Order: sequence, then structure tokens, then C-alpha cells
Amino acid sequence: MHEIFESVTRRRALALLAAGIAVSPGLARAEAPAVLVHKDPDCGCCGGWVKHMQAAGFAVTVDETADLRAVRTRLRVPPSLASCHTAEVSGFVVEGHVPAQAIRRLLAQRPAVLGLAVPGMPAGSPGMEGGTPRAYDVLTFGADGQKPFMRFLGTEIAT
Repeated sequence: MHEIFESVTRRRALALLAAGIAVSPGLARAEAPAVLVHKDPDCGCCGGWVKHMQAAGFAVTVDETADLRAVRTRLRVPPSLASCHTAEVSGFVVEGHVPAQAIRRLLAQRPAVLGLAVPGMPAGSPGMEGGTPRAYDVLTFGADGQKPFMRFLGTEIAT
């Protein structure tokens, strides 16, 4: 009888996790993908992006650095994609104001790319809220060049 109850409990917990519902705050934090954000100490919009990622359930650590060029060179971010912060998550590079939804899709699909980027600082993107949001592309980049990955209007997926 105890084995049946334990099995049901495990099934219920797995169903809750699959549905995106945290079983307990401690467990949710332990399972959260770790994000290391390299940013200039004086950048305010980078802090907004960090808050967006934390609200989306990512475990974020911030590395304050004034030498982002060296970070981007080490991580092989093309200069044309440079933005105001660079992050590392589960073996991928994330450049700029990439929405958490795009990063989750990247981690689920795990394509053969170096990472994702949102060039520039589009109005309405995470950390750039305020004003009228504009549509923008999240790009993959890597050995095969740059390709569109997802399109957003503000923080929402655009169709």
C-alpha cells in the first residue's frame, strides 16, 4: 500500500513539474538554470534584464565588469551582435535583451549554435520596458552564421 501511495505522489510531482508548477520553492531554485551575466556596473537596463530572468525562474549571478569586449571575444560573440550585457547559461551565450521564453526554447531544443542575441536595445524588450514596444528578432549565432530564432513584440512572441 505504501508503494502505491509513494508512486502516486511521484507521478503527481512529475505532473506538476511538467506543467511548470513548482512543487516547493527550494526544489524550484535547485532546478533553475544558472545564468552568469557579465555587465557594466553602471548599466541600468542590464539590471532590468536580470530581474526579468529572475522573475522567469532563472538563478542569476552577476559579474560586474567594465571590460565586456574581452568577455565577448572569449565567448565568440560577433561584434555586429554586441549589446550591453553578455550572459552564459548551460553552455550557451546570450547577448543582449533576449526574453526568457527564447532562452527556455534554446535550452529545450539545444541546437548546434553558440547562442542567442538581440542586437541593439529594442524598445519593450526585457529591461527596455517603457514607451511603445517594437518588434525584433532573436537570432542564433555560431559556425553557420546568424539565423532568426524567434520574433517578439516587447516580451511577447510575435506572429
